[in-house]
Amino acid sequence: MSVAVVTGSCGLIGAESVHRFAAEGFTVVGIDNDMRSQFFGKEASTDWSRRQLEQTISDYRHYSVDIRDSDSIDHIFAEYGGDIDVVIHTAAQPSHDWAAKEPMTDFSVNATGTLVLLEAARKHCLEACFMFTSTNKVYGDAPNRLPLVETETRWELDPAHRYYDRGIDETMSIDQCKHSLFGVSKIAADVLVQEYGRYFGMNTGVFRGGCLTGGGHSGTQLHGFLSYLMRCCVSGEPYTIFGYKGKQVRDNIHSQDLINMFWHFFQDPRPGEVYNAGGSRHSNCSMLEAIALCEDRAKKKMNYTYSDDHRSGDHIWWISDVSKFRSHYPQWEYLYDLDGIMDAIHEGWCERIVAQ
Repeated sequence: MSVAVVTGSCGLIGAESVHRFAAEGFTVVGIDNDMRSQFFGKEASTDWSRRQLEQTISDYRHYSVDIRDSDSIDHIFAEYGGDIDVVIHTAAQPSHDWAAKEPMTDFSVNATGTLVLLEAARKHCLEACFMFTSTNKVYGDAPNRLPLVETETRWELDPAHRYYDRGIDETMSIDQCKHSLFGVSKIAADVLVQEYGRYFGMNTGVFRGGCLTGGGHSGTQLHGFLSYLMRCCVSGEPYTIFGYKGKQVRDNIHSQDLINMFWHFFQDPRPGEVYNAGGSRHSNCSMLEAIALCEDRAKKKMNYTYSDDHRSGDHIWWISDVSKFRSHYPQWEYLYDLDGIMDAIHEGWCERIVAQ
């Protein structure tokens, strides 16, 4: 029996991982205690996703366990032992703003929880591939020092800069800048995963995501901007743009494209490796451009207001350079462009709002 352990299994990336690895013939062990509802309220709960996974995937085994509970995590890993071929760690506290309200919880979930999982894997399935969803927020606000040019709808990088064509690569320093407390807790986890690969020889990989999105995202005000933006547009809920004239740029990668990265890495892991994982120049937009895309699909105007207060440690311009991953895994390709992503998000929210 080949087992895939997926933490945060009911979230966007976790659920997509469950579907993919189950389709590849794995028994999938999902670990998710719906802390998203504790972080962001009932509206952000992923319980609907758990029910869907249990109803549609015959070999899915769910454990409602906190990743910080070392005894329970050890028991799960001991139960499956050497049958565990892959661990996909997506569970996290994912919000800048929430982290500032409860730093101890944020750090314990993101950093200590990751350490608990790494130790369980080292003890019970040393040869397994361990993949971690990190974030571009580990680079802090260092990207804001880049030479940016204001256009009508976005901030854009000076075309003369070396990052212009491909985006920001993994050589950018994560030191000497402002991160947000969320960024710091994710750095700790990020470096831990690298270290277990380099120090213990484990098959660990770090994926520093841009905006991870798709139709299965339970977007909320504090996390999941494209999904929440579309939800507000479809439902008519008010939306607030925070800072930078609404021209801040994000690259966006569909969850299926990220999980396809995981699949390629799993087949030929490189211990301790780090990859930027986003939409790159292939799929990116500013906040204003995203609003226009939402309005086009919803066939109505957004109800939004603007605040000059930007979020601490936020990026003005972020586009990921994925060429390092492409060089290591040249068969990987994007399945979704920006239009495809927006269509999937719109369809997903329309289905859920009707179901409610």
